[in-house]
This record gives sequence, C-alpha cells and structure tokens, in this order.
Amino acid sequence: MDIITIVITALIALSVGVAISLIVQRSMAHTRAKAIVDEARIQAESIKKDKIREGEKEAEKLTSEAEKTANQKMQKVQAAESRAKQRELQLNQQQSENQRTKNENEATRAHLDAQLAICEEKKAELDKLHRTAIDTLEHISGLSSEDAKEKLVESLKDEAKTAAQSYINEIMDEAKLTANKEAKRIVIQTIQRVATETAIENSVTVFHIDSDEIKGRIIGREGRNIRALEAHTGIEIIVDDTPEAIVLSGFDPVRREIARLALHQLVADGRIHPARIEEVVAKVRKQVEEEIIETGKRTAIDLGIHGLNPELIRLVGKMKYRSSYGQNLLQHARETANLCAVMASELGLNPKKARRAGLLHDIGKVPDEEPELPHALLGMKLAEKYKEKPDICNAIGAHHDEVEPTTLLAPIVQICDAISGARPGARREIVEAYLKRLNDLEQLALSYPGVIKTYAIQAGRELRVIVGADKIDDAETEKLSAEIAKKIQDEMTYPGQVKITVIRETRAVAFAK
Repeated sequence: MDIITIVITALIALSVGVAISLIVQRSMAHTRAKAIVDEARIQAESIKKDKIREGEKEAEKLTSEAEKTANQKMQKVQAAESRAKQRELQLNQQQSENQRTKNENEATRAHLDAQLAICEEKKAELDKLHRTAIDTLEHISGLSSEDAKEKLVESLKDEAKTAAQSYINEIMDEAKLTANKEAKRIVIQTIQRVATETAIENSVTVFHIDSDEIKGRIIGREGRNIRALEAHTGIEIIVDDTPEAIVLSGFDPVRREIARLALHQLVADGRIHPARIEEVVAKVRKQVEEEIIETGKRTAIDLGIHGLNPELIRLVGKMKYRSSYGQNLLQHARETANLCAVMASELGLNPKKARRAGLLHDIGKVPDEEPELPHALLGMKLAEKYKEKPDICNAIGAHHDEVEPTTLLAPIVQICDAISGARPGARREIVEAYLKRLNDLEQLALSYPGVIKTYAIQAGRELRVIVGADKIDDAETEKLSAEIAKKIQDEMTYPGQVKITVIRETRAVAFAK
C-alpha cells in the first residue's frame, strides 16, 4: 500500500508540476508576444513617418516640375502670340503696298495706252507718207515696187557671183604661187583625205578533188569523218552537188588553210578516219604556225626592219592568210611600207621608221583575240604592248583618224595606205556595186542646171561633164567643177580620188554649097 501511495503521490506531484509549468510558459509567451507587437507597432510608425516624408518630397518635386512646364508653355504661347501679331502687322503693310502698287500700275497702264494710241496715229501717218513716196517713185521710174526689187536682187546676185568667183580665182592663183613653199604641209594635209573603204572579204575556200567518190570517204560512215574534221579545224565543210569540189567555209583564213592542207594530206594518203584526222590536223597546224613565223621573219629581213618583237613577227606572218577588200594583207603591208619609205625620203624624214610603221599599220586586223575595237586602235595597243616607239604607235593608231596625229609619220602612213588600196586592180569590187557607183557619179553631175552630158571614165576615177556654152560661161564652169567635187565628196563612197573635168566649147558650123 505504501508503494501505491508513493506512486500516486508522485503522479499527483508530477501533474501539479506540469500544470504549473504550462501556466508559467503561457504567461511568458503572452509577455513575449506583447513585446513583439509593441516593437512592430513602433517600427510601423517609423516606416509610416518615413513614407510620409518621402511622399511630401515627391509631391514637392512634381509640383516644381509642373510649374516649370507650365511656365515654358506659357512662354511659347506668348512667343506665338507675338509672332502672330507681327505677321498680322506685316500682312497689313503688304496689303497697303499692294494697293498702292495696283493704283500706280493702273495709272501707268492708262499713260501707256495713251502713248500707244499716239504711236498708232504716227505709224498710220508714216505708212501713208511711205505709200505716197512709193507711188511717186513708181510713177517717175515706170516700174512697180516688186519689179524694182527683182531687178535689184538680180543685180546684186550677179555682182556677188562675180566677186566670189574672182576672189576664188585670186586665192587659187596665190596658192599656185606659194605651192612650192608650202609643199610639205599641203601634201600632208590634203592627200590624207582619201576615200573610205568598201567591204568584201573571202570566207570560203574551194578544195578540188579528182572524183566524187572521195566525197563519200571524206564524209565517212554516218558522217563521223566530216564531224571529226569540223571539230578539229573549226571550219564548216560543205559537201554538195558541186562536181569535183568541196567548200570550206569559215571567217578565219588560217583555219581554212589548215583544213585545206589537212584534207590534201588525207586524200593523198588515203587513210581517212577520226584518229588519223586528229593526227594530221595537229601536224598541219604546227606546220602552218612555223610557216607564219618564217614568213614574218623573211618579210622583216626583206624590208630591212630589225628588232621586232617575236609576237609582232608572228602577226606580220599571219597577214599572209588575211585579205583586206580582196587584197592580200601582207602584200598590202609590204607595199605600204615601201611607199612610206619613199615618201619619207622625199620629205626629208626617217625612211626606216616610216617603213616600220607602214609594215605594222594593219596588225590590228590579225590578232587571235578580236576585241570590240577598230583595227587601228587595236594595232596601236599591240604596238605599245610590244615596246614599239611612241611615234610608230601613233602612226598605227592615226592611219584611219582614230586618234590625233602627233608627227608627220602618221599622215605619211595614212597616205600610203590609201595609195596602196586605191590603185586600180588592188582590190576587188562587186560588178553591180561598181556599175551603180559609175551611174551615181553621172546622175549626180546631171542634176546641175546647164549640164548636157556626163561620162564616168577611168573606172570611176574621172568624171567628164559637158555643159552648154549658151547656158554657162567660163567663170561658172570653175564654180561648177568645185561644187560637183564637194557634193561627190560629201555624198559618195569611193576609193582614191575622182577628177572632175567640166568641158565648155563653142562650135561654129557652116556648109559651102
């Protein structure tokens, strides 16, 4: 029992202790909570005061900015009002000035109208006096005013013609007297005005064969041989019904020559197949290239020209396979070179330089690449590229007036180029074009009054004009020949020069019976 009592007593004591502890803890928690609440209240009051102060400062700042903005807007409004008042004042002043100007203009217009009316009256009086004077003069002279005008115009026209012809004759006589003194300058400046060229170029080569059986072998099975030939030579091969002939067509004469020689070797050998064609064409191309270089060297040696660049020698040799208006280009270049040397010697200039420029003047026609440039300019650029002297380059570029001549060498080359191309037989011309040119020459001269007959002779290089002796006098014949020459020069294209001879003769015929 004692143990139970002790246990119960212990339990009761423990319960009482726990209860007391709970009560003490609750009291302490309440006290702590109250302290926290008080502290929070104090902090809230402090934060509230800070926020109030910040709000007051922000409000003061916004108020200050609003006042500043309002002041600026007020200043702008005042400035705008000031400008508006000033503009209104200006408009009023301008309106006043316009009104004053309008009144002045009306007054001036009225004054001018009055003056104009007075002028009209004076003009009417003058016209009346003028008509009276004309009537008096017509009555005295017995001619109307129109007849008098016509007579005066005819008289002045005849006087002007006579004076002009006399002046021309004086100038021509003076030129004849000073011809020897001015020979170099006159020859250089006048003869270079030579005619422009006409165009006809070879673009086909005819390859002759012994029999038409060879045509089939050249064509080959299903055309393989002819395709191989065209592919390796770059030439179109035309096999048609023409007996014993094959046409090689192409604009490059060197390629045509390679194709011709290759065909010749293939036909002579008899073995014609694609592999053999390729081999023969390559061999012939090498041979032609070697021949081109050899021709260029031989030409330079024949003309006594030394120090040419190897590429220029190659271009000179290539001229052998080119033609200009039907004239072989190498032959033309050699001829021009010799003519240049002769003319330079006669003029006291350097014949070696002239011969060199004459030989190279047409190298622009034979380069492998053909840019879009006139051949004279291209030749000049090639000469500059291969270190030819400036006077030689200028002579090449100026021989067709593409650039301005800077030395006497340039017009000499121009003259000799024209002489070589204009000589009879040097260049071919289509028969129809030749006949048309002769007919145009004759018809051009016939269009002038007083001309009875015209005859184009010397292959169109001379024109004989026969005029009526009763229609044109001796002085007018000289004028007529000059006018026809100028018209031919302006309107026609011709090689060389055309001589115009005007013939006027008086015939007296009587019969003895």
